[in-house]
Amino acid sequence: MIITIDGAVGTGKSSVAKALARDLGFIYVDTGAMYRCITYAILKHHIDINDSAALTEFLKNFQYSVKIKLGERFYFVENEDVTLKIRSAEITNAVSKISALPAVRENLVALQRRAAVGVNGIFEGRDMGTVVFPDAQLKIFLTGSPEVRAARRFKELREKFPEDTENLTVEEVLKDINARDDSDSTRAISPLKQASDCCVVDTSNLTIDDVVLKILEFKDTIRARQATSH
Repeated sequence: MIITIDGAVGTGKSSVAKALARDLGFIYVDTGAMYRCITYAILKHHIDINDSAALTEFLKNFQYSVKIKLGERFYFVENEDVTLKIRSAEITNAVSKISALPAVRENLVALQRRAAVGVNGIFEGRDMGTVVFPDAQLKIFLTGSPEVRAARRFKELREKFPEDTENLTVEEVLKDINARDDSDSTRAISPLKQASDCCVVDTSNLTIDDVVLKILEFKDTIRARQATSH
């Protein structure tokens, strides 16, 4: 069974997907981290994203892996641990633009589909239910008020990068979130949008456990429907 979880930044996608995967014993794939890894590699190697030949050649040799230690996920690009680096402001500011490139999306969508073969998985991102897995058995779309999402994102950044975010304000984070929402939902390729058959959950006033419980209820409803239809 494939469950997709899509939504904008700060809706709790990663936390919900991890908790859900743990409860169900499913694999968990953070596709946003994939795009961050590829963004990191492109910036590190100074690849000109307007040079299609150079970009295509680079993507052919792109190396990315995930290692799990004591339940935590660590991301590697060319054997370099980039787990924290891919969450930096530099990568965050560049990832929307780079992830909108057709060649990049094509490369990673193929990787994501390969990862889903023969497994029960939770795939989290922005176009999982609409583009990557249009036939997924359960599609979740998380929403939330920009203000609540900005507060969550601010807290996360302050905890992860205390020195780099000393002068950061919630207002700046809110501005970034609104700009990111606009960019993600209006881009020509794989925009952030709700699949016609998704289940929408507003996470503004819910805990992670509350959201997971709702998703498990949706899953049980689907299973009950399938049982009565046979």
